[in-house]
Amino acid sequence: MARIGVFICHCGENIARNVDVDRVAEAAAQIPGVAHAESYRYMCSDPGQRKIREAIVAQGLTGIVVAACSPHMHENTFQNAVEGAGLNRYLCEMANLREHCSWVHSDREEATSKALELIAIMVEKVKRNQPLAPIRVPMTKRALVIGGGIAGIQAALDIANAGRDVVLVEREPSIGGHMAQLSETFPTLDCSQCIMTPRMVEVKNHPRIQLYTYAEVEAVDGYVGNFTVTIRRRARSVDESKCTGCGACTQRCPQKKIASEFDAGMGQRPAIFIPFAQAVPNLPVIDRTRCTMFLKGKCGLCAKACPAGCIDYEQTDTLVTEEVGAIVMATGFDVQPPTLYPEYGSDPDIINGLQFERLLSASGPTAGEPRRPSNGEVPRSVVFVACAGSRDPARGVPYCSSICCMYTAKHALLYKHKVHDGQAYVFYMDIRAAGKNYDAFVHRVIAEEGAQYLRGRVSRIYRDGDQLVVRGADTLSGTALTIRADLVVLATAVTPRPGSDALAQKLSVPYDAFGFASEAHPKLRPVETNTAGVFLAGTCQAPRDIPDTVAQAGGCAAKVLALFSADQLEREPVVSRVNEATCVACFDCERVCPFHAPEHRELRNRAGDLLRVVSHINEGVCAGCGLCVVTCRSHSIDLAGFSDEQTFAEIGALAPF
Repeated sequence: MARIGVFICHCGENIARNVDVDRVAEAAAQIPGVAHAESYRYMCSDPGQRKIREAIVAQGLTGIVVAACSPHMHENTFQNAVEGAGLNRYLCEMANLREHCSWVHSDREEATSKALELIAIMVEKVKRNQPLAPIRVPMTKRALVIGGGIAGIQAALDIANAGRDVVLVEREPSIGGHMAQLSETFPTLDCSQCIMTPRMVEVKNHPRIQLYTYAEVEAVDGYVGNFTVTIRRRARSVDESKCTGCGACTQRCPQKKIASEFDAGMGQRPAIFIPFAQAVPNLPVIDRTRCTMFLKGKCGLCAKACPAGCIDYEQTDTLVTEEVGAIVMATGFDVQPPTLYPEYGSDPDIINGLQFERLLSASGPTAGEPRRPSNGEVPRSVVFVACAGSRDPARGVPYCSSICCMYTAKHALLYKHKVHDGQAYVFYMDIRAAGKNYDAFVHRVIAEEGAQYLRGRVSRIYRDGDQLVVRGADTLSGTALTIRADLVVLATAVTPRPGSDALAQKLSVPYDAFGFASEAHPKLRPVETNTAGVFLAGTCQAPRDIPDTVAQAGGCAAKVLALFSADQLEREPVVSRVNEATCVACFDCERVCPFHAPEHRELRNRAGDLLRVVSHINEGVCAGCGLCVVTCRSHSIDLAGFSDEQTFAEIGALAPF
């Protein structure tokens, strides 16, 4: 006979406010199979867990139901307590009385009645629970980091410095990401490249980091601890083993007026180019879409200029296969183009924040002196427009891009430092400066640098002669404003990098409506995904600043190292299993599984003859979602801990009510 213990938590007042927990405890004790029932104010506390352990020993309990908050919050806590008393951790179930009952029902009688129903359901389920053992699978203790910005670099270095091998893949010709494009960083105004470039060199020279640039992840197979990753190394048309990075080829290229991606279109580059002076690796790449040799079949000046003979027009893409145990997704962000708003017009003197960064940077196309793209003159008045696309569900994105308030303040300050007699105007909706010393930085820009902050939207921007006319409103004073400006800088919305959604699909990682990768739990598992072994770092998940990005990258590294700390990978045993005797080999399970867990298994006789092929669930991949269970037409699949027998017993538990 089952001897079930029921433990009801007051959760302070979260549950006890709307549920009569003492009455529920008395009624729960009368449920058939319940040998012990009690309530306590904080069951998740140490005294509460002690009560559970003591009751298991004293009452000889065979199963436990904890009626408290969401299992997402404390299921592991109570499973550990049960295990500490010698009971299998999977003989413990939770009834959610907080989110499913007290928080959604204001009527105390109804909430109390429903609480007892929820407990009765879980009592019937736990009666039929079976002891389960964790699944152990071998593991490759090597990590893949996708993305070579500050997030990817930090994660790669942290993992490598802890003694584990790392494969770092960056799709651009150089690592560094957007941080390498910046001038200074807020709020300390450190030189961005002074921080970034030493780390870039450290990555290249680290003995435990295999760096692939100008490369992309082609395919991902396998599961946590045992991923097989195919990487496409795009043809540079340059022999990396011979090239010394002298730059002679770039000087001879006749195609020199191509918009530079690194300079955000503010500068120009040749068809064969090194992205920027501090690029890592410091090797050129030929842009085949612009190179005369590839377009017309003639030129070859770069090959003639190369003293090492490393130009190779016949070079092709190559595929490399790497075995890894964990993957960090750090693909970064992009910004919306200034052309998003037609009322702002299309004018060379209307640019975005990233373009203004390149004008401010000492390594930029103007050597750090802000100049108007239209005529090269120094702007004497600059209007900064915050939230240009952010918090705008109609045409932009509804979310806050997080960093715009701060980098706009930084831009206004740096502009004043470079153009002392210039005037900066900032149109804003709200100032969101929540980081350490951020608010003081914004006040400094207003009080000491004389930037005029105007709370309101910009309705229209148009050219009038040699200047731009910016029309808007100051909602604090209630007046319409017209400002003549030499340059307008739009703080356009932060968005995921193009192609990040396709990569997320390869990794079986969910993403939101905007393309940002989704974490497993926003509070308890902020760097993990629902795909075991895949982690998120930086702005591939959401807009965030450099300190938060670095912290999250470090969190990813810690999770990867924790994963690698054991000789074998231990996984939850709540996975699907196939009854091979009744499987009809329709493989509908294979088609619906988002984690690619179902496989084909051949059944043979003793002589080795093939009898038939059936479905088999790879326990190392299965996430226990149950899609295959409900899809199976022959009812041949069960989910451990959620069998048909348990489900029908839970339904039957409601009959007395």
